Amino acid sequence: MKRLNWSILAAALAFVPPLALAQTTTKDVSKKAGEAWDAVKAYTVDKKKDAVAYGRKLVRETDAKIDALEREAAKASGEVKAQRDRDIKELKAKRAQAAKKLDEMGKATASAWDSAKDGFADAYKDLHQAYDKAVKKLK
Repeated sequence: MKRLNWSILAAALAFVPPLALAQTTTKDVSKKAGEAWDAVKAYTVDKKKDAVAYGRKLVRETDAKIDALEREAAKASGEVKAQRDRDIKELKAKRAQAAKKLDEMGKATASAWDSAKDGFADAYKDLHQAYDKAVKKLK
């Protein structure tokens, strides 16, 4: 069922015009991302399972956004394409770091909880700042 939902989301994002994506992303996503990492930091160790589920949701949403940027990069040529490819490579590296931190958060003991959740929240914030930067270049 999750794969079906993911496919539907990916298909829907395929039809979002890149300029509309950029217009809503730079302002709205930054605010939403800030709220998201604040929400992650607010979870207690008692709610670790919920925090990890929320983190996975955030990473999946980011995957869809990166995929949309990647489709746009494929349409470009020359130096523009090269720059977009570099941006996407950076985003994927930051996404991998966020996923690693999320995994660490899922395995964290009570004594390591605060450090683990802060590590994921910071990695997620870094990922979204890189995403915002890449989207601004599309304008």
